[in-house]
Amino acid sequence: MKGRHLLAIHDLNAGEIESILNLAESLKKETKEGKSHEILHGKTLGMIFAKPSTRTRVSFETGMTQLGGHAIYLGMNDLQLGRGETIADTARTLSRYVDAIMARLFKHQDAEELAKHSSVPVINGLTDLHHPCQALADLMTIRERFGKLKGLNVAWVGDGNNVCVSLMEGCSLMGANFHVACPSGYEPPAEIINWAKNSAAKSGGLVEIQTEPEKAVRNADVIYTDVWVSMGQEEESKKRLEIFKKYQVNRSLIEKANPNVIVMHCLPAHRGQEITDEVIDGPHSAVWDQAENRMHAQKALLVALIKGLP
Repeated sequence: MKGRHLLAIHDLNAGEIESILNLAESLKKETKEGKSHEILHGKTLGMIFAKPSTRTRVSFETGMTQLGGHAIYLGMNDLQLGRGETIADTARTLSRYVDAIMARLFKHQDAEELAKHSSVPVINGLTDLHHPCQALADLMTIRERFGKLKGLNVAWVGDGNNVCVSLMEGCSLMGANFHVACPSGYEPPAEIINWAKNSAAKSGGLVEIQTEPEKAVRNADVIYTDVWVSMGQEEESKKRLEIFKKYQVNRSLIEKANPNVIVMHCLPAHRGQEITDEVIDGPHSAVWDQAENRMHAQKALLVALIKGLP
């Protein structure tokens, strides 16, 4: 994987995901034991942020430090992009300074343009269409809890957004069953659903799209939700809050799933909207392990793309 870009989970195959998760678990274990692993000593990660973030910035920056490298935060006011320099020229320039670029952008086409002109690996830290780093952490968390991915039932409740897209791709590759419940008109893009269904058919999994949360969570091992109003959708807030109100993950909904179900949320959470306090703070919640695993999964990804998998 050395030198490759990661813009979407479908850029990986099942074996590569497995290898990244194995390395992530190994690095996590060493971190918990206080062991040093300066695998990327002397390496630098450039981090472009068109959108603000808590978890993405801190997990990547801390992860690079733990790997013995260095991360540079580049907000839009720190770059000439804000003054008219092209994405292509920014990519060419940064490639002469850093060993990898992580970009958190509004448009997925901008991430593709960045990767097209970069001679170092480009990692998608979030776009309007994909969030692969989140999905890797999610798959890691699910595998930690259940010891496997294949054959598990993962239910997505809410908006068919970028996080839903990436997790659907990941589950379809790894043989997990992915059940989406979202309002009509808010499904993931049709071409991605079709890709995931074809992928699931090869891995022994299933992808199902429906509108009823109660049906999606039946026999669920995992229930996942996300905010109803993402960054850039603020003008739709009133409409979305009305449309999504029956998609709240609450005690009543999780009681319809398997007794050992875990609940996941990529954060930040709007408590009282898509998820209740008693669920996110309750015994079924895997949210904080999930947030921590962003760092461990991304450390493994950085090693894979900058140095290569061991």
